[in-house]
Amino acid sequence: MKTTLLDIVNIPVDDPVIFTFFVGYMAMLAAAVFFFFERGSVDGKWKTSLLVSGLITGIAAVHYYYMRDYYAATNETPTALRYIDWTLTVPLMCLEFYLLLKPAGAKPAFMWKLILASVLMLVAGYIGEAFTDGSMAHSVIWGVISSVGYVYILHSAWAGEAHKLAASSNNEAVQKGIRALAWFVLVGWAIYPIGYMAMPGGWLSGVLQPKDMNLFYNIADAINKIGFGLVVYGIAIAETNKKTTMA
Repeated sequence: MKTTLLDIVNIPVDDPVIFTFFVGYMAMLAAAVFFFFERGSVDGKWKTSLLVSGLITGIAAVHYYYMRDYYAATNETPTALRYIDWTLTVPLMCLEFYLLLKPAGAKPAFMWKLILASVLMLVAGYIGEAFTDGSMAHSVIWGVISSVGYVYILHSAWAGEAHKLAASSNNEAVQKGIRALAWFVLVGWAIYPIGYMAMPGGWLSGVLQPKDMNLFYNIADAINKIGFGLVVYGIAIAETNKKTTMA
């Protein structure tokens, strides 16, 4: 049966997945507008950080617009669109660590290590999920490779270079901000490997359905991407107000 435009924009009351696709799109679009406008309210050295926050949520909003329509038309998981979104936005989220810690001595090499780890995580995850043959071996091999990138970022945020730079910054706002971002990586990003393991051939195959994972992904994406931006915004405002008070 041919799908009409009315079918695509219709939001069934009994389908929370398409509802969260729509809400996620609107929430991230609103967040992007907020971050872009608020760049004018912070000190110059924080403007790039807010620009990146706006780009993260703006790119996600565009992808959610298309994922919403794809899901509504096919009732299938938009795997390729999700990974395109993540491949653009997750490295930008890693860039936020560098921008926040640059005043504490973070070098470009630190930034590139985080970005390359995120790309490894996502490319391996996409190969494992999009080209699955339904076998456990395929899922495990690419899942382990993907986990290497994730664990590196997690370690950096909690005990490695990012953690040490924050500790040496002698800046309470930055230290609290990096700790908050570390929690996002530990808790918020944990939903993604769980979703990976729920695919055919994964350890959780049959326990969680693809429709359930779409719901969790949509909620997690909005919380993680908007949350990252709000942490950065909080640091920028706190530091701007401190500088204004001291002037």
